[in-house]
Amino acid sequence: MLLHVPNVLSPEELAHCRQRLKNAPWADGRVTAGHQSALAKDNLQLPEDSVEARQLGELILDALNRHPTFFAGALPRHIFPPLFNCYQGGGSFGLHVDNAIRYDRRAGQGMPIRTDLSATLFLSEPDEYEGGSLIIEDTFGTHTVKLPAGDLVLYPSSSLHQVEPVVQGARVAAFFWIQSLIRDESKRRLLLELDVSIQSLTQAHANHADVLRLTGVYHNLLRAWSET
Repeated sequence: MLLHVPNVLSPEELAHCRQRLKNAPWADGRVTAGHQSALAKDNLQLPEDSVEARQLGELILDALNRHPTFFAGALPRHIFPPLFNCYQGGGSFGLHVDNAIRYDRRAGQGMPIRTDLSATLFLSEPDEYEGGSLIIEDTFGTHTVKLPAGDLVLYPSSSLHQVEPVVQGARVAAFFWIQSLIRDESKRRLLLELDVSIQSLTQAHANHADVLRLTGVYHNLLRAWSET
């Protein structure tokens, strides 16, 4: 399931991120890739331990925690601290699958995080670069994603995906992974559909008995399926 999460960052937060990243200490992006992925990866990346990466990552995490659509779609248990990349001058990332486990080195010796979901938060506007679309392949076909700055796409980490070459301009984005409370993708999708329906019904029938029952069904399913 792909989920477009709009307006993760406010205009002020987005402007702040873009300004900080202009003169950031970009380095070779292959440092975070596995052996096979490194062969297909050609981009720049902000070092994880840089001041900019840490501070902007915290800003993004705060924004995610406030965003109901992100929470409903991801049901996050752990979020890997956001990383930042830049594609320009023909840079691309060929077809690959993300590593199943990432280690958050900021948590002691490194806390393992199972990558159930991958996320790309676009920080450049679509008309600021040519190429650079995120191509995601899943059971429903091939999807081309190029979102406005400040918007995010969530997709299963098990999906084959790639970033097309950026032939003009620069494509800057944040990317990270989520270990969900709900490991099974089909169950996450059902819970999201139920949550969206409950929110819609609540607007018109907040105290209706059926809305309360559906809310109970949602939480009982979450209780039965979640991994804590």
